[in-house]
Amino acid sequence: MARFPRPSTPRSLYTLYTSPSKTTPSHSHTHSHSHSPTAALLLLRHFSSGSLARAASKDEKEPWWKDSMSRLRNIGISAHIDSGKTTLTERVLYYTGRIHEIHEVRGRDGVGAKMDSMDLEREKGITIQSAATYCTWKDYQVNIIDTPGHVDFTIEVERALRVLDGAILVLCSVGGVQSQSITVDRQMRRYEVPRLAFINKLDRMGADPWKVLNQARSKLRHHSAAMQVPIGLEEDFKGLIDLVQLKALYFHGSSGEKIVTEDIPANMEALVAEKRRELIEAVSEVDDKLAEVFLNDEPVSSTELEEAIRRATVARKFVPVFMGSAFKNKGVQPLLDGVLSYLPCPTEVSSYALDQSKNEEKVTLSGTPDGPLVALAFKLEEGRFGQLTYLRIYEGVIRKGDFIHNINSGKKVKIPRLVRMHSDEMEDIQQAHAGQIVAVFGVDCASGDTFTDGSVKYTMTSMNVPEPVMSLAVQPVSKDSGGQFSKALNRFQREDPTFRVGLDAESGQTIISGMGELHLDIYVERIRREYKVDATVGKPRVNFRETVTQRAEFDYLHKKQTGGQGQYGRVCGYIEPLPQGSSTKFEFDNMIVGQAIPSNFIPAIEKGFKEAANS
Repeated sequence: MARFPRPSTPRSLYTLYTSPSKTTPSHSHTHSHSHSPTAALLLLRHFSSGSLARAASKDEKEPWWKDSMSRLRNIGISAHIDSGKTTLTERVLYYTGRIHEIHEVRGRDGVGAKMDSMDLEREKGITIQSAATYCTWKDYQVNIIDTPGHVDFTIEVERALRVLDGAILVLCSVGGVQSQSITVDRQMRRYEVPRLAFINKLDRMGADPWKVLNQARSKLRHHSAAMQVPIGLEEDFKGLIDLVQLKALYFHGSSGEKIVTEDIPANMEALVAEKRRELIEAVSEVDDKLAEVFLNDEPVSSTELEEAIRRATVARKFVPVFMGSAFKNKGVQPLLDGVLSYLPCPTEVSSYALDQSKNEEKVTLSGTPDGPLVALAFKLEEGRFGQLTYLRIYEGVIRKGDFIHNINSGKKVKIPRLVRMHSDEMEDIQQAHAGQIVAVFGVDCASGDTFTDGSVKYTMTSMNVPEPVMSLAVQPVSKDSGGQFSKALNRFQREDPTFRVGLDAESGQTIISGMGELHLDIYVERIRREYKVDATVGKPRVNFRETVTQRAEFDYLHKKQTGGQGQYGRVCGYIEPLPQGSSTKFEFDNMIVGQAIPSNFIPAIEKGFKEAANS
């Protein structure tokens, strides 16, 4: 349930309090005087003129941006391929009134999902490029980036999560935690992004949300618990029970837009009580305030539980798990409420920059419009009107017509046009402030560049760019197409840091490298469609890579006797993965005591270790 500020106009407030088995509005601040399941207390509070005057004077001192910043959410939707991310985003846009008709992925109705704007995306039924949009839900502005699920387009997820304040990890109730789910979750941890999980496709045959929840705990190491209990599964999936408010939710209407709230079915009361206690216990383990209430064996109100879940989620100590079926239009609105209630606003997230004038000293940004402008160009796109640069504003205000400084290149540029994106559509705006995601035209820059107003020389920390794993030889069929061919490759390199172009010194062929066969196939197809250049493609060359996932000990004995002086050596030790985010690729630790082994042998051992680690 979302938290909404009280009206500023003076009026009497009444609050209904119940025991945990009844609904408790999220704005209550007092405690129930009865623990009876049917007891209720109606409290009428009147404000004196003096208290209202004090409140008014306090409001007058608050900065103009405080309310709009607290009502802003920047979220990404990420998952393994075919988990239902784009379908979920389509429903979010529909329920928030951003679109007025639901269309399906793969363009079965000849239209296709709104966020899949490329023809290739609609034909293949996959998301290739991350797409940004915004919507309004209960007076909150929500900026959303829908990301690809295929591992070949992992850079799109990487740069989206780099600039977001929260995320929704979508899991399939049949497939569970899959390979790309693990990769995406690792990326969320890398950028310290608080997240919700959404177990989708409860209408599918074989759906088992409790199995998926346990997989998230074991494989992803999530400290998590269910926020809801499904009413039926597969073909019998009818609705959800909210474990915080203890109400049954049913989704009626042709598109599930009408939510009917009822009491919990009698045959599910025992399961609901068990799952609610499990939720309270899980949150109590990471929130001291709730733990105190729980350990004193006091009843936990809906308000106390909701506030504790928010504190734990924002601190990245807990992952609330929501459930539903986006395709069947069930469970999306409660998930949106969860985004407002549990994910942070921009001022609740710490952002850092490096001060280039002070030897890259780490600086904490205020995250408010009051400071100097600091914005990161996280994505480039070739639009109809030239290069489109996506910016996340971390501090300050940016206006159309302003001059801004590119700290990485040293150039000063003017902003001719400022827009907000809705997939491939644009809305012109005059200004934007900290916390917002916008796009600008006519600004020549590279992905990862930092812009300021010139008063500071800050750069944002760079994102992780994985090395290519596959290469292809490619050349245009017609020599006359060489100019367009080169233009296409240069553009794609600027847009995608994981797409590399090189020249084979021996054959003179152009070699393109990327994250996999699909990744490179998409670019070859885009060269043909967007630049009208047919290209011949050679056989793929795959760079196989292995990595250490857990500690392993070794003890090797080498004996060789071929006449004359024999060879004898024994090498023992262990190898283990470095912690995530380590500045070095490998560390060699010599643990030999004394001169048991001559020191001149050690460099050769270290060299052999590094060669093996690089393979």
